[in-house]
Amino acid sequence: MNFESTRRRLTEKQADTVDRLTRAAVEVLREEGFAGLTVRSVAGIAGVAPATAYTYFSSKEHLVAEVFWRRLAASPQPVDDGLDRTGRVVAVLRHIALLVADEPELAGAVTNALLGRDPDVEHLRARIGLEIRDRLATALGDGHDPDVLEALELLYAGGLVRAGMGYGSYAQFADRLETSAKLILE
Repeated sequence: MNFESTRRRLTEKQADTVDRLTRAAVEVLREEGFAGLTVRSVAGIAGVAPATAYTYFSSKEHLVAEVFWRRLAASPQPVDDGLDRTGRVVAVLRHIALLVADEPELAGAVTNALLGRDPDVEHLRARIGLEIRDRLATALGDGHDPDVLEALELLYAGGLVRAGMGYGSYAQFADRLETSAKLILE
Protein backbone atom coordinates (compact mmCIF):
# COMPACT_ATOMS: atom_id res chain seq x y z
CA MET A 1 0.00 0.00 0.00
CA ASN A 2 1.41 3.43 -0.95
CA PHE A 3 0.77 5.69 2.03
CA GLU A 4 0.72 9.38 1.39
CA SER A 5 2.98 11.47 3.58
CA THR A 6 1.31 14.20 5.56
CA ARG A 7 3.64 16.78 4.02
CA ARG A 8 3.45 15.98 0.31
CA ARG A 9 2.33 13.54 -2.34
CA LEU A 10 4.93 10.85 -2.92
CA THR A 11 6.47 9.31 -5.99
CA GLU A 12 7.28 5.60 -5.82
CA LYS A 13 10.91 6.39 -4.97
CA GLN A 14 9.87 8.84 -2.25
CA ALA A 15 7.39 6.33 -0.84
CA ASP A 16 10.24 3.80 -0.64
CA THR A 17 12.38 6.33 1.25
CA VAL A 18 9.56 7.03 3.71
CA ASP A 19 9.02 3.30 4.18
CA ARG A 20 12.72 2.78 4.93
CA LEU A 21 12.64 5.67 7.41
CA THR A 22 9.61 4.32 9.26
CA ARG A 23 11.12 0.82 9.45
CA ALA A 24 14.41 2.27 10.71
CA ALA A 25 12.51 4.29 13.34
CA VAL A 26 11.10 1.07 14.79
CA GLU A 27 14.63 -0.41 14.91
CA VAL A 28 15.99 2.62 16.77
CA LEU A 29 13.06 2.58 19.20
CA ARG A 30 13.70 -1.08 20.00
CA GLU A 31 17.35 -0.37 20.80
CA GLU A 32 17.34 3.17 22.19
CA GLY A 33 13.77 3.97 23.23
CA PHE A 34 11.99 7.21 22.47
CA ALA A 35 14.56 9.30 24.36
CA GLY A 36 17.33 7.97 22.11
CA LEU A 37 15.40 8.38 18.87
CA THR A 38 16.45 11.19 16.55
CA VAL A 39 15.53 11.83 12.94
CA ARG A 40 19.27 11.94 12.23
CA SER A 41 19.91 8.47 13.71
CA VAL A 42 16.94 7.04 11.83
CA ALA A 43 18.23 8.57 8.59
CA GLY A 44 21.60 6.90 9.14
CA ILE A 45 20.05 3.48 9.58
CA ALA A 46 17.75 4.02 6.60
CA GLY A 47 20.71 5.04 4.44
CA VAL A 48 19.46 8.53 3.63
CA ALA A 49 20.84 11.98 4.35
CA PRO A 50 19.42 13.69 7.46
CA ALA A 51 18.25 16.60 5.29
CA THR A 52 16.28 14.13 3.18
CA ALA A 53 14.67 12.62 6.27
CA TYR A 54 13.65 16.09 7.47
CA THR A 55 11.92 16.78 4.15
CA TYR A 56 9.49 14.01 5.12
CA PHE A 57 9.39 14.24 8.91
CA SER A 58 9.52 17.48 10.86
CA SER A 59 10.35 15.79 14.19
CA LYS A 60 10.77 12.44 15.86
CA GLU A 61 7.18 12.74 17.09
CA HIS A 62 6.02 13.15 13.50
CA LEU A 63 8.00 10.07 12.48
CA VAL A 64 6.55 7.91 15.28
CA ALA A 65 3.02 9.14 14.60
CA GLU A 66 3.51 8.15 10.95
CA VAL A 67 4.61 4.65 12.03
CA PHE A 68 1.40 4.25 14.02
CA TRP A 69 -0.77 5.70 11.24
CA ARG A 70 0.70 3.24 8.76
CA ARG A 71 0.08 0.30 11.07
CA LEU A 72 -3.48 1.38 11.73
CA ALA A 73 -4.27 2.12 8.08
CA ALA A 74 -2.78 -1.21 6.95
CA SER A 75 -4.58 -3.25 9.59
CA PRO A 76 -7.79 -4.90 8.51
CA GLN A 77 -11.09 -4.32 10.24
CA PRO A 78 -11.75 -7.10 12.76
CA VAL A 79 -13.88 -9.88 11.28
CA ASP A 80 -17.54 -9.65 12.33
CA ASP A 81 -18.14 -13.43 12.65
CA GLY A 82 -21.77 -12.82 13.66
CA LEU A 83 -20.89 -10.74 16.71
CA ASP A 84 -23.47 -8.48 18.29
CA ARG A 85 -22.89 -4.73 18.58
CA THR A 86 -20.93 -5.00 21.84
CA GLY A 87 -18.77 -7.80 20.45
CA ARG A 88 -18.01 -5.78 17.31
CA VAL A 89 -17.04 -2.68 19.31
CA VAL A 90 -14.87 -4.70 21.70
CA ALA A 91 -13.15 -6.35 18.73
CA VAL A 92 -12.34 -2.94 17.21
CA LEU A 93 -11.03 -1.51 20.49
CA ARG A 94 -8.92 -4.58 21.28
CA HIS A 95 -7.51 -4.68 17.75
CA ILE A 96 -6.41 -1.04 17.85
CA ALA A 97 -5.05 -1.29 21.39
CA LEU A 98 -2.97 -4.34 20.49
CA LEU A 99 -1.44 -2.89 17.27
CA VAL A 100 1.75 -2.02 19.15
CA ALA A 101 1.30 -4.05 22.36
CA ASP A 102 4.15 -6.43 21.58
CA GLU A 103 6.57 -3.51 21.12
CA PRO A 104 6.59 -1.58 24.43
CA GLU A 105 9.11 1.04 23.30
CA LEU A 106 7.06 1.81 20.20
CA ALA A 107 3.82 1.82 22.19
CA GLY A 108 5.16 4.36 24.68
CA ALA A 109 6.62 6.45 21.87
CA VAL A 110 3.26 6.52 20.09
CA THR A 111 1.57 7.94 23.17
CA ASN A 112 4.27 10.61 23.52
CA ALA A 113 4.16 11.43 19.83
CA LEU A 114 0.40 11.74 19.58
CA LEU A 115 0.35 14.19 22.48
CA GLY A 116 2.83 16.48 20.68
CA ARG A 117 2.10 19.91 19.23
CA ASP A 118 3.94 19.53 15.92
CA PRO A 119 1.43 20.55 13.19
CA ASP A 120 2.31 17.42 11.22
CA VAL A 121 1.51 15.32 14.30
CA GLU A 122 -1.76 17.22 14.71
CA HIS A 123 -2.64 16.33 11.12
CA LEU A 124 -1.83 12.65 11.68
CA ARG A 125 -3.64 12.63 15.03
CA ALA A 126 -6.75 13.88 13.19
CA ARG A 127 -6.39 11.14 10.53
CA ILE A 128 -5.88 8.49 13.21
CA GLY A 129 -8.85 9.79 15.19
CA LEU A 130 -11.10 9.73 12.13
CA GLU A 131 -10.04 6.18 11.29
CA ILE A 132 -10.77 4.99 14.82
CA ARG A 133 -14.09 6.89 14.82
CA ASP A 134 -15.07 5.29 11.49
CA ARG A 135 -14.23 1.82 12.76
CA LEU A 136 -16.21 2.33 15.96
CA ALA A 137 -19.17 3.81 14.07
CA THR A 138 -19.19 0.83 11.71
CA ALA A 139 -19.08 -1.54 14.68
CA LEU A 140 -21.95 0.30 16.39
CA GLY A 141 -24.07 0.02 13.25
CA ASP A 142 -26.57 2.31 11.59
CA GLY A 143 -28.52 4.69 13.77
CA HIS A 144 -26.01 4.62 16.63
CA ASP A 145 -26.15 7.24 19.37
CA PRO A 146 -23.44 9.88 18.72
CA ASP A 147 -22.93 10.25 22.48
CA VAL A 148 -22.09 6.55 22.78
CA LEU A 149 -19.59 6.91 19.93
CA GLU A 150 -17.97 9.86 21.66
CA ALA A 151 -17.85 8.00 24.99
CA LEU A 152 -16.03 5.13 23.26
CA GLU A 153 -13.57 7.54 21.65
CA LEU A 154 -12.90 9.13 25.04
CA LEU A 155 -12.50 5.69 26.56
CA TYR A 156 -9.86 4.77 23.98
CA ALA A 157 -7.99 8.08 24.24
CA GLY A 158 -7.98 8.00 28.03
CA GLY A 159 -6.82 4.41 28.07
CA LEU A 160 -4.01 5.23 25.64
CA VAL A 161 -2.79 7.98 27.95
CA ARG A 162 -3.00 5.70 31.01
CA ALA A 163 -1.06 2.95 29.26
CA GLY A 164 1.51 5.47 28.05
CA MET A 165 1.95 6.71 31.62
CA GLY A 166 2.82 3.18 32.71
CA TYR A 167 -0.41 2.26 34.51
CA GLY A 168 -0.29 -1.22 33.05
CA SER A 169 0.70 -2.88 29.81
CA TYR A 170 -1.02 -2.35 26.49
CA ALA A 171 -2.44 -5.88 26.78
CA GLN A 172 -3.97 -4.87 30.13
CA PHE A 173 -5.19 -1.69 28.44
CA ALA A 174 -7.02 -3.85 25.87
CA ASP A 175 -8.65 -5.86 28.68
CA ARG A 176 -9.76 -2.68 30.48
CA LEU A 177 -11.14 -1.27 27.22
CA GLU A 178 -13.25 -4.40 26.84
CA THR A 179 -14.63 -4.19 30.38
CA SER A 180 -15.33 -0.46 30.10
CA ALA A 181 -16.90 -0.70 26.65
CA LYS A 182 -19.27 -3.37 27.96
CA LEU A 183 -20.28 -1.02 30.81
CA ILE A 184 -21.07 1.70 28.27
CA LEU A 185 -22.91 -0.54 25.82
CA GLU A 186 -24.86 -2.96 28.03
